[in-house]
Amino acid sequence: MSGTVEGFSKELTITVKCFFGFEATITEELNELGYNKITKLNRAVQLKGNWKDVYYLNLHLRCAISILVEMTTFKIKSEQDLYDQARKIKWSNFFDVDKTIAVRGAIFTDLYTSTHYPNLLLKDAVVDHFREIDGNRPDVELKRPQVMLDLYINGNEATVSVNTSGNPLFQRGYRTTAGDAPINEVVAASLIRMSGWDRKTTFIDPFCGSGTFLIEAALLASGVPSNIERQHYAFKNFKNFDEELWEKTYSEATRIVRSLPCEIIGSDILDEMVLKTRRNLRTFSFGRFVKVSAKPFNEVESIDEPVFILTNPPYDERMDADVETLYQEIGTWLKHDVKKGLACIISSSEEGLKSIGLKPSRKVKVYNGNLDCSFRFYELFEGKRIDTLV
Repeated sequence: MSGTVEGFSKELTITVKCFFGFEATITEELNELGYNKITKLNRAVQLKGNWKDVYYLNLHLRCAISILVEMTTFKIKSEQDLYDQARKIKWSNFFDVDKTIAVRGAIFTDLYTSTHYPNLLLKDAVVDHFREIDGNRPDVELKRPQVMLDLYINGNEATVSVNTSGNPLFQRGYRTTAGDAPINEVVAASLIRMSGWDRKTTFIDPFCGSGTFLIEAALLASGVPSNIERQHYAFKNFKNFDEELWEKTYSEATRIVRSLPCEIIGSDILDEMVLKTRRNLRTFSFGRFVKVSAKPFNEVESIDEPVFILTNPPYDERMDADVETLYQEIGTWLKHDVKKGLACIISSSEEGLKSIGLKPSRKVKVYNGNLDCSFRFYELFEGKRIDTLV
């Protein structure tokens, strides 16, 4: 790297953002990757590391939304303190004036009547620093900034971080086509890990849509990083970007696989969805091993050995039929046609879930985008059915 940038020490404070309810899930993932000293926060976890870790985590973490690196933390007693403290940072040591910028923030304080105003103060501090040097200033770009700053204020303490990912990490780069209301890729990966799937038991998604669950399951089982196809990371726009280190990190990742350790099976009643899934699967070397067919969920071949089912059945905008009838049919299929195993279902339809007619062994509140969902676990035993309504 080209030396230490002011605002960063050799030991970095790295914040990994995740979706609500998945703090323990991403901690488990980090532990599996060899990171053990983790602090759990709200919708995030924190650890210490270096820039090599930042590159590695951006590539390998499946359950992360973004990776932040702390620049500075300071106390504020008035509105002006934020600007004054941020103005001391030598931003030009960190990125060039021709990079576009944006500020995102989470503000929890009584110092400001507007939660947006602190973001403007931080932006002004950055702009004024550059303008003082030679009269030029970086442009603000809200949709796709090259440098995204993160401001967190809790009471009288402000933390300024840089988002090293840029656009959210659920933008994997592998989805060539999507269906209506596709499940978020990071949510899908988080649900798979939360479910406890052993990566050996046959994985089935009978409502596969454009194949997100199937792809994330195959990525996990094969060891291929979920972000292997992603090209854009904000850290590439920093002055201290070490291209050689990044290329080494990338080249060491698994990319080509010649088999999967288990069967992964998907189906959808719509031919166009199956076609979209197959197109998305073509991106990967394991794509030919994932079995996808156009058929109703209850025509999926009965399997004698234990299976693992993870699915997001249609509801609201994604279906024409009655929700309760469909979910009742799902319950009948699970009770009579699936021999044994575990079925995990995520849905925002409470009435639909009640209609399944099976008592879940576990229920977790999660979000898919802005949708308030329930993630439910149904244990299936051959010759033993639990028909208690919930």
